[in-house]
Amino acid sequence: RIFGVIVAESRHLQSETGALSVSRKTDSKDTAISLGKGRLIGGDCRPAVIAGPCSVESLEQMMNSAACLSKHGVFILRGGAFKPRTSPYSFQGLGIEGLKILRKAADEYGMLCVSEATSEGNIEVVADYCDIVQIGARNMYNYALLEKAGRIGRPVLLKRHFSATIKEFMLSAEYLLKSGNSNVILCERGIRTFENSTRSTLDISAIPLLRRETSLPIIADISHSAGRKDISAPLAAAALAAGAAAIMVEVHPCPQAAFSDGGQQLDLNDFGELVKSLAAFNA
Repeated sequence: RIFGVIVAESRHLQSETGALSVSRKTDSKDTAISLGKGRLIGGDCRPAVIAGPCSVESLEQMMNSAACLSKHGVFILRGGAFKPRTSPYSFQGLGIEGLKILRKAADEYGMLCVSEATSEGNIEVVADYCDIVQIGARNMYNYALLEKAGRIGRPVLLKRHFSATIKEFMLSAEYLLKSGNSNVILCERGIRTFENSTRSTLDISAIPLLRRETSLPIIADISHSAGRKDISAPLAAAALAAGAAAIMVEVHPCPQAAFSDGGQQLDLNDFGELVKSLAAFNA
């Protein structure tokens, strides 16, 4: 009887996921997400780069970053204002002041911006200042937050939890679509494995698998997955070759002085070299 219940539940889930809004069975064409200011990601668009510091630290830092990144064709500036950290003693971000700085830097250089909402309490203020709201890996299972993000009226960048299956990832995205938001970008950011030479293991296979299962654009965060910058270029190339619509990479004017995750952030010169190495993907 127990086995019969498990089989019945499995068949029910297969039937349920077959009718998901995120499923390619519902929409066979690759979806291009409108981000604002005439910018798109996914569909037939050329691969994009989302870049910027891990944390917003100062106006000077963000202005220097935006000035360099925009010269290299980056039109989405990232920066954390609310920082969920493993240790309560680590830098937690500048909060609303950080969002104001991020917005100012993006506007100065004609860029869009994205930052993470960490709770139902701050998602509205993030949406007020940012063009794209990020739901981080830790909150992929926060269904109340996902439902609110689905009603917030901004494109959402949803990161895969480091222990989530692809099916669970798709079901989390379904919460957003079910709540009324079809402008969803999926982000592969690495899964937790036994390997400890990298922060996480970038699941390259997830990119083509998700492209088979859903029409939503899939991007890859090469900084959080690796936790180191010396392999950024090959990881970025692998992600784009696998079909990623964009890569997300952390870039800081002075990584050694960064308030958070300095070891995985490229400096401005290294970022320029990364962009050159990916030129074939923009041909």
